[in-house]
Amino acid sequence: MKRYRHGMIVGKFYPPHSGHHFLIDYATPRCDELTVVVAPSRRESIPLDLRCEWLREAHPDVTIAGIYDDVPVDYGDADIWSRHCAIFREAIGDRTVDAVFSSEPYGDELARRFGAVHVSVDPDRRTRKVSGTAVRSDPVEHWEALTPAVRGWLAKRVVVVGAESTGTTTMAAALAEAYQQRGLIWSRTQWVPEYGRELTARKLDRLRAANPAATVFEVEWSRADFVDVARAQNAAEDAAARRTSPILICDTDAAATAIWEERYLGDASALVRAAARPADLYLLTDHAGVPFEDDGLRDGEHVREWMTGRFRKMMDESGVPCAELTGPHPDRLETAITAIDQLIERGWVFADPL
Repeated sequence: MKRYRHGMIVGKFYPPHSGHHFLIDYATPRCDELTVVVAPSRRESIPLDLRCEWLREAHPDVTIAGIYDDVPVDYGDADIWSRHCAIFREAIGDRTVDAVFSSEPYGDELARRFGAVHVSVDPDRRTRKVSGTAVRSDPVEHWEALTPAVRGWLAKRVVVVGAESTGTTTMAAALAEAYQQRGLIWSRTQWVPEYGRELTARKLDRLRAANPAATVFEVEWSRADFVDVARAQNAAEDAAARRTSPILICDTDAAATAIWEERYLGDASALVRAAARPADLYLLTDHAGVPFEDDGLRDGEHVREWMTGRFRKMMDESGVPCAELTGPHPDRLETAITAIDQLIERGWVFADPL
């Protein structure tokens, strides 16, 4: 195997996929040092820093150099070639490039301009039949070509919200199961439990350690508790998103946590509101026609109507698709699945590269 002192790979990585990783893995053992230049334009939808973060996670022994390149693409224009190469040189510093690795026809000219050897890798895409254009066009079709980090960013987050004892947890679990039964990549569909309920149980257990007769009505809540809930919910979502199919089902989220804080403490703090992130779809479980079941952790029967209205207002203001779930559970599940399928059908929107 011929080795080079310093190899270079240049690309947009919009987003990184298995073809990119194959190229980097091919070049790495053939170079004493390898620099991957990530050079998107500012008009593109995925931030530069995020692409670099994804690549560093997948290739920790490689130098990832990110820089914006807003020069238009014209492989027949010598001046434009010079402007691109000046940007790439800025990214790598004053180091000499001995080899340029690429799968693209422009690799010969890029290598020539750096006084390097062009190492062409899988130019016919026989080893990895994927491209950034194909991934952006249909992420679902190419889900297997993406790393967990990229999947986690792309996964559509479906958030089920509702007042106590309206079936949010039942719905979240049922939705995950329904998609898992579709098989293939959908078998990975995850759902994220409500961290606030877990914290309620722990608080009540501590009270009962001192007083076995303690009830949930004696549990006290602080601002710090709701910050903890919002951050823990976000962390659980992010972890599950890396493992899920193109959708992630969430039993509440940080935006809903702000409403629970409002319910217990009168208003929502700036820290909890700041933790809220936009969902891709909200599903509201209506309280109407659903009996209140006291499982020992619930204390809000008297505010269910207010909570439903408050969640409805939150959804109306969110700017994202929403659906209300009413009637018996089978009807609610059908409504929810229809809304999710429509979300998937709308797909993902990426700005066109230069």
